[in-house]
Amino acid sequence: MKSQRGGFALGLIVGLLIGLALALAVALYVTKVPVPFVNKVPQRTAEQDAAEQEKNKNWDPNAGLGHKNGAKPAAPAGSAPSAAAPASAQATAPVAAAPKAAASAAPARDPAAILSAREGSTVKPTPAADPFNYFVQAGAFARPEDAEQQRARLAMMGYEAKVSEREQSGRTVYRVRIGPFPAKDGADGAKDKLAAAGVESALVRVQK
Repeated sequence: MKSQRGGFALGLIVGLLIGLALALAVALYVTKVPVPFVNKVPQRTAEQDAAEQEKNKNWDPNAGLGHKNGAKPAAPAGSAPSAAAPASAQATAPVAAAPKAAASAAPARDPAAILSAREGSTVKPTPAADPFNYFVQAGAFARPEDAEQQRARLAMMGYEAKVSEREQSGRTVYRVRIGPFPAKDGADGAKDKLAAAGVESALVRVQK
């Protein structure tokens, strides 16, 4: 029984030693064999890194996009006055508009004052006073009866006439007159109506 136990322990120890030896051999093999795709990449030196850094020092990543963005070249100095001219015109525009704005901002006048001013401007100047009075003489008669008859006829036509006496060529004359009229237009109107009614008349002007 003891010999079997001793043989089992010995076999176990020998197996462990063999396993360790195999594991060590595998580890050594793995470290010695090159890894695929790794050793094929060349290793960069410090000089190569410094040269690459100097090369990329002034590199502009947007240099190739200059023409694609349609950037226009800087305008020459000669175009500065033409560019300044619109700016000056724009600057003077508000100044020129200021008087118009001030005129529009002026307060509106009183409508009553405006109306009275218009009426005052349309009123015609008063003509000079006429220095004469006007009469319409509807006849001159030698007898007073005839003059009274003519006065009655005119009264029936709507005119108020008066009979007046006057010495003419050594004889007394009885005149039948309508008036006085302060203006010649009124006397002319009455004379025209008498003429339309068949009554002869004359316009007489007397100093006031």
